Amino acid sequence: MAGGKMSARQKMINLMYLVFIAMLALNMSKEVLSAFGFMNEKLTENNASTTTKNNAAYANLATKASEQTEKFGELNADAIKIKQYSADFYSYLEELKSKMTADIEDKSDYETMDKTTFLDEYFFKGDKYTEEGKEFLDKINSYRTNVINVLGENSKFQPILTKRFSTKDVTNNDGQTIKWLDYRYKGFPLVASLTNLTQIQADIKNTESDIVSDLLGGKMEEALSLNNYKGIVALEKNAYFAGEKVTGKIVLGRYDATMVPDNVTLNGKDYDNIQSGQVIIDMPAGNVGNHDIKGTISFTQNGEVVEVPFENSYSVIPEPSTAVVSADKMNVVYRGLNNPISVSLPGVSDNNLRVSATGGTLTGSKGKYILKPSSGNTAVINVSATLSSGKTVNSKATFRIKDIPAAMGSVREQYGTVRMPKSGLSNAPIAAGLPDFEFDLKINVTGFKIKVPGQLAIIVNGSKLSAAAKQKLAKAKRGDIINIFDIKATANGYNLKKVLPVNIELTN
Repeated sequence: MAGGKMSARQKMINLMYLVFIAMLALNMSKEVLSAFGFMNEKLTENNASTTTKNNAAYANLATKASEQTEKFGELNADAIKIKQYSADFYSYLEELKSKMTADIEDKSDYETMDKTTFLDEYFFKGDKYTEEGKEFLDKINSYRTNVINVLGENSKFQPILTKRFSTKDVTNNDGQTIKWLDYRYKGFPLVASLTNLTQIQADIKNTESDIVSDLLGGKMEEALSLNNYKGIVALEKNAYFAGEKVTGKIVLGRYDATMVPDNVTLNGKDYDNIQSGQVIIDMPAGNVGNHDIKGTISFTQNGEVVEVPFENSYSVIPEPSTAVVSADKMNVVYRGLNNPISVSLPGVSDNNLRVSATGGTLTGSKGKYILKPSSGNTAVINVSATLSSGKTVNSKATFRIKDIPAAMGSVREQYGTVRMPKSGLSNAPIAAGLPDFEFDLKINVTGFKIKVPGQLAIIVNGSKLSAAAKQKLAKAKRGDIINIFDIKATANGYNLKKVLPVNIELTN
C-alpha cells in the first residue's frame, strides 16, 4: 500500500481501508478468540493421545516383523518411513507455532492473540510469498507425495491424503479463485492460525493411525480370508483292507506362505526343509508296517515361543515289482532239497508274521524261509498275523512233495550219445546232471556199470573206470558203442532214484 506515488484520492481510500480493518479487529469477539484457543487445547490433547496409540501400534508391528519377517517385514519398513516423514513434518509445524507465540508471555491468554501481523509478514511479501511461505507449502506437498509414494498410487489412502493435505487454489462463496495459503492464513488472528496448524498436526497423527491400523488389520484380514483355507481330509490311517470302515474327519486348514516357523521337530529331530511357510516332508518310507509322523512347529508370538503339535500315521506295503501269476498245478517242493519260500502279507511287516509248516521242516525269518519236506506227499505253510484293527488273519498254502527228477549221465558235460576216442573215455570221469532243473545241484556219482560190445558188463565203484573196465575197453573197436548205465549218484546227501545212461561212440 505504501509503495510508489499515489494520488490524494488513493491515499484516502487506503486510509479508510486501514480504519475498516482496525474496526473489524476491535469488534472481534473475545469469546471467539477464546473458542479458537480452547479448540487448540483439545486438538493438542488429542494429538498427544493419538501419538501414544500410534507408538504402541508401531511397536506392535515392529515386534511382529521381528517374529515373522516374511509376513510383516516389508510392512514394518513402510511404516518406519511414514513415521519418519510424519515426525519431521510435525516437528516443523511445532517449531513454527513456537515462533508465532514467542513474544506472548501468557500462552493461555487467547483474547490477546488477535493480531494478524506474524504470519502476514512471515508468509507473505505483497502479492508474493516469502521463502518461509514457500517452505510451508513445500512441507505440506512433500509430506503428501512421500506418503503416497510409500503406499503406492493405487492405495485407498491416495484420495484421502490428496484431500487432507491439499494446497490447491480455493473458490470462495463469491466465485473468486484464491490461492490456498492466502485463503487459509492471510489476515487471520494469530490464535486462529495457531489452531489451524494444530489441526494439520492432528491430520498427521490421524493419517499415521489410519495407515498403521490398516497395515496390521489388512494383513490379518488377508490371512483369515477363506481364500487361504483348504479342506483337509484327515483319515485315522492311510491304508485299509476290504470290508473295513474308512474313519476320519474333514477339517479346515489355513495356508499362509508368509508364516515361516522358527523351528520344526519331526519324529524327535530338528527339521529344516521349509518352503513358503510349509514343512515339506521328504524322508525314507521305512520298513513295511505302520509309521508315525509327529512333532511340533514353533513360532514366536508376543515374545514367547508357541509350539503347535502335529501327528499322523501311514502304512508301508511291499512295492510290487512283477505281476503275480500262479500255475495252479505247479505248487511243488522237492524232497531232499532246501526249497526257498517267500511269505508276505500286504500292510503287515515281515516281523509281525507268524509262519509255520506241516509236512516238513521250516527255517528262516522276515519273509524268507527254507522248507525241507519230509516223507509225506504234501507240505502246508501256515501264516497268521494281527492287523492294526485288531483282526487276526490266517492263511495257508499247500505244496505237493515230489522226488528230484531223473538225472542224466554225462561225459565231458555231454549227454546222450557222445563221440570220443578210446583213450579219452579211459581217463574221463563219469558224471550226472539235471540240465533243465530249477535248482543248481552238485551231483556226485558213486558207481556205474559199463558194457563193451562182445564183453560182459563190469560194475565200477566211484566215478572213473577201474582197471578191469579198462581191460574190457581195450578190446573195443572203432565205431563200437560203449554203454554206461545203472549210474548211482547223490545230491545234497540224498540218493537219486534214477540216472539215465550215457553212450560213447568210439572214434578210433
